[in-house]
Amino acid sequence: MAKPSPSSSLYQLIAAGQLAHKALLVPLKERGLEPGDDAILFELGRSGTTEEDLAAELGLPSDMLAPRLTRLIERDLVDRRAVGPELIPGIALTERGIRIRNSLADHWAQLEEALLGELKPKHRKRFGKILRRFTDLLQF
Repeated sequence: MAKPSPSSSLYQLIAAGQLAHKALLVPLKERGLEPGDDAILFELGRSGTTEEDLAAELGLPSDMLAPRLTRLIERDLVDRRAVGPELIPGIALTERGIRIRNSLADHWAQLEEALLGELKPKHRKRFGKILRRFTDLLQF
């Protein structure tokens, strides 16, 4: 059996994925946030929601989400308030949370542009489809 070559596409994809993951963690650590906090901020950036709906969207049990929310509330990133047209009890981003969420989104966009910047829109879309198909093949 041949040894995987560092010049193979799969090897480069793995290396790029690991480095991109580390790069995405930098702004989190700089702000005293933990991995996964960004997912909460991004989800709440769309609109406020209930804790149950947020847990379902993130695929987290409520008992795992609660301590994260408590920490984010203490850091003034998230606030408990009425949400939606029915004004049901929920959670939403604070002004500070919105600023940090936007900063994290900008960082994400810069990395995305570094990856795809040389590709035309049609090729970007095709590349995305190829990656989705590949990840679908790897899921059990």
